[in-house]
Amino acid sequence: MGASQEIADAAAAAMFAEDRNAHAMGMIVSAVAPGSATVEMTVLESMANGLDVCHGGVVFALADTAMAFASNARGGTNLASNASIEWLAPAGGGDRLVAEASETHHQGRTGVYGVVVSGPDGVVAVFHGKTKRISDEGPASR
Repeated sequence: MGASQEIADAAAAAMFAEDRNAHAMGMIVSAVAPGSATVEMTVLESMANGLDVCHGGVVFALADTAMAFASNARGGTNLASNASIEWLAPAGGGDRLVAEASETHHQGRTGVYGVVVSGPDGVVAVFHGKTKRISDEGPASR
């Protein structure tokens, strides 16, 4: 299936409208194109762990969300099938985090993505994920 910017924009709008988790965490989709997406959020005080740094699960959720928007920007419905993350530096309350997802491989129903999560002081985490297309019908067509 050929992807276009029109498909990417429509998929992102449809997904974001229904993404209760992204809204609850204060995420915004600042850019989307077939196979790529940028998602941003500010670390809230309530997202801190017992060591007073941003909980790793919050960073993972941001990266996973960026991958979701990047993979679905090609059209169809794509879900994560595997993911891992390497935390490189802590983020603190009030930090603006930016997750930039880019497709590194796409064949058939499988996509592979790299996501770099950056904060004001540099890279916070590197995320690697794989998606599987479960339907040729995309979020915008529902």
